[in-house]
Amino acid sequence: MNGHIGLIHSILPATVDLHVTIPESHPSAQNLGSERVGSGTIVDPDGYILTVHYVTIGASSITATLADGEQYPAQIAAQDQESGLSLLKIAARDLPCLKLAEADSVTLGQPVVMIASSGQTGRRVSGGYVSSLEGYDGQWEYMIDKTIRVTTFNPGFGGGTLANFRGELVGVVSLNLNEVGKFSLAIPIDYYRTYEREFKQYGQVRSRPQRPWLGIYPQAMAGHVVIGGVVPNGPAAKFGLQQGDIVLTVEKKEIRTRQELYQEMWKKRPGERISLRILRDDQSFDLDIIGGNRADRYRS
Repeated sequence: MNGHIGLIHSILPATVDLHVTIPESHPSAQNLGSERVGSGTIVDPDGYILTVHYVTIGASSITATLADGEQYPAQIAAQDQESGLSLLKIAARDLPCLKLAEADSVTLGQPVVMIASSGQTGRRVSGGYVSSLEGYDGQWEYMIDKTIRVTTFNPGFGGGTLANFRGELVGVVSLNLNEVGKFSLAIPIDYYRTYEREFKQYGQVRSRPQRPWLGIYPQAMAGHVVIGGVVPNGPAAKFGLQQGDIVLTVEKKEIRTRQELYQEMWKKRPGERISLRILRDDQSFDLDIIGGNRADRYRS
């Protein structure tokens, strides 16, 4: 027990509370709100903080509160909608930070500790075990090949610290799930390790092909993919895709799952035409959509 308390106290100084304000006019405000709270982890003594993208997207101001109560204005250093990560920067040096765990070091059944902000200097802790490393696809045109799923709920705000028992950062806590035995989902730190230089140098990942964005919320239903909603004025809406439409094919490839939909869509690039076959009201027809650039739409 004393060992666990010591582990937690070694991690706490590197944890951060985030308070974020977003203009009401920003496209993300309708779904995510114009005032957000989040957690973060200091990953560099020169003031770099890692958190989740949905906390900071569209931010006009960010206040970072360290565990000792010190507050700093934070700037977005990088955003990556594909992985779901956001990197912030504060004007401070010699900060306590967590070492990044080695690539592919997380294993099934491994014990981990989760620490998240509950408001300014408040922190909450939970412990659990890694129950899955499988990929994840979300309804907001999001999919990653690998996640860390943990048998405990996130105890605080999103973006928190997931660490191993050596006090190394293994992931960034993103979502609570309703699956039995897979209560929380974290984005593996490998996604940051791979692109750390590009995050800091360019504020984005340039070496990875850009994905087209349609502005859809696809749902898997009875072996089909149904459009659960479309983003107003997004590419799909502009080209006539509607809520309730069933996607039969993309580029003549039959679509049965959301993963298949994304995989076929993302073979294209922003600005290119994507050909779909749609079923609507018992009538099937072809529909072409020019994919957009999500980063451009949601840029602060």
